[in-house]
Amino acid sequence: SRAAELLGLLHYMQGMRLLTALELVPARSDGNVTVTDTELSGVPVRLFVPRRDPDGLRRAVLYFHGGGWCLGDAGMKSYDHMSRRVSNELDAVVVSVNYRLAPEHRFPVPFEDVYAVTKFFLQSAVLARFGVDPERVCVAGDSAGGNLAAAVAQQLSEDPEVHTKLKAQVLLYPALQALDLDLPSYRDNSDKPLLPRPLMVRFWSEYFTSDPALREAMGSNRHVPAEFGHLQRFVNWSRWLPAEMRGSHSYRAPAAGDAGLALRYPGPLDPRASPLLASTARLRLLPPAFILTCEHDVLRDDGVMYAARLRSAGVPVTHLHAQDAFHAALMFIQWPLELAVGHRLFNAYVQWLRDNL
Repeated sequence: SRAAELLGLLHYMQGMRLLTALELVPARSDGNVTVTDTELSGVPVRLFVPRRDPDGLRRAVLYFHGGGWCLGDAGMKSYDHMSRRVSNELDAVVVSVNYRLAPEHRFPVPFEDVYAVTKFFLQSAVLARFGVDPERVCVAGDSAGGNLAAAVAQQLSEDPEVHTKLKAQVLLYPALQALDLDLPSYRDNSDKPLLPRPLMVRFWSEYFTSDPALREAMGSNRHVPAEFGHLQRFVNWSRWLPAEMRGSHSYRAPAAGDAGLALRYPGPLDPRASPLLASTARLRLLPPAFILTCEHDVLRDDGVMYAARLRSAGVPVTHLHAQDAFHAALMFIQWPLELAVGHRLFNAYVQWLRDNL
């Protein structure tokens, strides 16, 4: 992808997307679940509905895939498999959303797509059409999808047009802030697969613009101007991380960035892109959360800090931290890329839904 971009053949993310295209599988129903590709509120989704006769109203999960807002698809083999299993094992309707991707569609378009689907699905008539209990609906997502799920939950809590409240939110190794890209987890896991720091910086910057000036500023952690320094308290890891995760690292606030750059690209300062920037008053409105973090992941500290902030706001949180796991571990539950840690974490996610949704 990098070579193709240097040669001017295609954009870096478009080259990366060719790899994910190899994972695509058709919407194929089986003996347990009916699977269809359709649209809700004009946005493509892959819909999973259990075949067996329901024992009352069903649960529902609105799922947002990962991929740095630039890659991924509900039709990828791994996402299709996970949604199919959740639908079958929990007798749940699963709506896996194919939101539009950057660089063609930058922030806030991916957020607006998942929000439109969620708001549409939460209408009483739509819930009734799918036989869904309005008191048993959640949003869920991994990585960039976890970012979108957290942002959707926040906005729904303050939307006067939405009368159905979410029962829960599931955030799997989520990306939750773009203010400080020098957290201990970014330092500890800078060169680790599957998400090294340079790739995460590229994902963040491409979410907002292809201007290399922002990418360079984010890479050096100098992209937030001094006048927005007050927001750093929301992501101050010296306060929100437990001592064992701070380790031997010393806190230093990011150096002030160019105000003009932030004026042109204000996305990193928007809670719809950085849910960790939400006020405590806003967090208090949120439903119970399941947050999965992995030790060997640049995004580890985002999830840990969000769990701490939600608890501080009085929101019930189940925080599962996997010491032996890495970013995207849940994807590794099928042959030939099958790992015990992937099965263990996926089963924990499903069990939490079973108990809390």
